[in-house]
Amino acid sequence: MDLPVLTPGQFDLIYNGFSLAIAAMGAGFLYFILSRGQVAPAYRTALTVSALVVAIAFYHYLRIFESWAAAYVLEGGAYVSTGKPFNDAYRYVDWLLTVPLLLVEAVLVLRLKQGAGGMIARLSIAAILMIVTGYPGEVSSDTATRLIWGTISTIPFLYILYVLWVELGKSLATQPAKVRVLVRNLRLLLLASWGVYPIAYLAPVLGFDGAGAVVALQTGYTLADVIAKPLFGAMIVWIAIEKSRADGWSPNAAAVPASTSKA
Repeated sequence: MDLPVLTPGQFDLIYNGFSLAIAAMGAGFLYFILSRGQVAPAYRTALTVSALVVAIAFYHYLRIFESWAAAYVLEGGAYVSTGKPFNDAYRYVDWLLTVPLLLVEAVLVLRLKQGAGGMIARLSIAAILMIVTGYPGEVSSDTATRLIWGTISTIPFLYILYVLWVELGKSLATQPAKVRVLVRNLRLLLLASWGVYPIAYLAPVLGFDGAGAVVALQTGYTLADVIAKPLFGAMIVWIAIEKSRADGWSPNAAAVPASTSKA
């Protein structure tokens, strides 16, 4: 795909967005790793998965950043293509790995007593299908092809929402009151962030073309990734902390060694 000519403002908006995403993913990784000691052992796997998600995204955003910088050069007051392709496929490789893990961490932190394994498998398969079927439309310049594959990709997306709202919602009655509020907000955050992806995906169809389409697509995807990964992971941490408290666990109690009797 030929890259359009960009103004310095358009180029910098995307460039700085990638930089922001790299910083957010790196900060998220440190926060999730350091927070493991603040939750009960039963919830630490969920935080480890959160750290893994942002670590994967951190790596891919570095590659996206490098590819973007190599694809453009400033000439005559505008950014023009260097002839090197911008490899946006890094995003889909990233999503193929991180989207299933995002759903896994949500299930793990709730510690469902029944059906957790089956739910994780179904959500992971649906997430992979959603990403794989969306890619042919992403790389196509044909509007009809983009719409067809986008529609197909929406089917597993709707299934994921069904599981999160209906099946996962049934488990909330057994959760502490504060956790129920946090999980409600977690699902709304996921819906809000994932809602940005199809809007950005459809930017070329919605009247954006050339430079406008590139700016809308790249900034939209980057914004959604920052919300869906480090911010989503932060909410996983808060849920884990509340559930640890509800279980009667505290970091201070865990740090106190068992008393020894004196002869």
